[in-house]
Amino acid sequence: MTITSTATKRARRHAAPAWMVLALVCASQFMVILDASIVNVALPSIHGDLGFTPTGLAWVVNGYLLTFAGFMLLGGRAADLFGPRRMLVAGLLVFSASSLGGGLATAPEVLVAARLLQGVGAAMLAPATLVVINTRFTEAGARARAFGAWSASGGVGGMAGALAGGALTTGLSWRWVFLINVPIGAVLIVVAMMSLAGARAGRRESLDLTGAVTGTVGLAALIYGVMQSADHGWTSVLVVGPVVAGLLLLVVFTVVEARFATQPMMPLRLFRIRGVAVGSGMLLLFGGIGIAMWYFTSLFLQNVLGYSPLQAGLGQTPAAVTFMVVARGAAALLPRTGVRSMVLAGSGSFLAGFGWLSQAHADSGYLTSVLGPTLLIAVGIGLTFPTLMAATTADVPAGDAGVIGGLAQTAAQVGQSVGLGVLATAAGARAATEADGSSPSALTAGYGLVFLMAAGLGLALALVSFLLPRHRRD
Repeated sequence: MTITSTATKRARRHAAPAWMVLALVCASQFMVILDASIVNVALPSIHGDLGFTPTGLAWVVNGYLLTFAGFMLLGGRAADLFGPRRMLVAGLLVFSASSLGGGLATAPEVLVAARLLQGVGAAMLAPATLVVINTRFTEAGARARAFGAWSASGGVGGMAGALAGGALTTGLSWRWVFLINVPIGAVLIVVAMMSLAGARAGRRESLDLTGAVTGTVGLAALIYGVMQSADHGWTSVLVVGPVVAGLLLLVVFTVVEARFATQPMMPLRLFRIRGVAVGSGMLLLFGGIGIAMWYFTSLFLQNVLGYSPLQAGLGQTPAAVTFMVVARGAAALLPRTGVRSMVLAGSGSFLAGFGWLSQAHADSGYLTSVLGPTLLIAVGIGLTFPTLMAATTADVPAGDAGVIGGLAQTAAQVGQSVGLGVLATAAGARAATEADGSSPSALTAGYGLVFLMAAGLGLALALVSFLLPRHRRD
């Protein structure tokens, strides 16, 4: 018997039950997505207590999203090099410690710094969860079900953000929006140490520092520039400067990875795998669809129908529950139907749902004009998101699962950021053509254009799906 087989058997003998591992990665993903939205309801209280300026207050949200998306590729490669167990535990430590700092903050600068660091912790956590799924659940059906549960947990996190933020802020204090992560993180660290004891420990390679710097700073600069577009317009130097700098750095990153790096952070050979190349592009498109659904329907409910933020969150709850249920069901079907069929079915739901939603007007009722179409769109999200994540990471070697997991999530995050900037600009321009650009009817015209553009993204997703591999296994 070889040393390798002996080590493998010993690792299996000490491996935790699959349900415990899945619960760990799902809880981690839940916490990461929850913290992208839980602070929104608490922002007025934070503004009053710490004395934020209106511009500075936005960075309580944007700071987290910026470092989360910008560091994800680096976090994925680190999970490959140092092992998912180490990165998951390290990510939980950083996330929990920065949450404690945010909850105890007494000045705006301290809270923003804590949110930036919290995003770094999330960027370490999220790709590591995908490495665990790819290496622990190797059978096609089990792997698809794990992706379905992982996706659904993110949906729960997104849905629970407004509700949990409102409950904690009202019942305790805005500080508990952050402090609640500390005991949860402590429990997850213990579970990770126990359940991942036999996980792959990584490999002896040095980190590509030049690639890490150019790739991470390039992504962060690009996303930062796009974030400024909503306030300053696409032609502003505050937008053009960071976007151009980010794109140039990403070109340098590509050249470094292709020509100079002996152990590249992002091996370009992986893009020869059709699922990686096509799947990451489709996740970029999907990001725009997701932001159109969750962000702009919330704005429609609040700015046109007059809902409060909490009421808008409750109004989106049926769609979020539908997404979670469909994501779990789609996971069971995926090994039999294949990726393409699932994406085409999801795209059909997007076309029907967004087409219906684009017809809503200022006098529309929730049941007739919002609930029905958002349920259809949620079905499409449940069919496509876990499917695309599984397709993008399916044929990747185990030693590169982390960086591809980071790439997949980065593509979705960049798609959301760019989608938000483009769609918000289009909505504002369309509303401005009306007699009163701020009236509910003018805003409805802008949101209607956004929903039609999202339907177009759904059609593009369907067309690109024909480039995916023909085989049925995922």
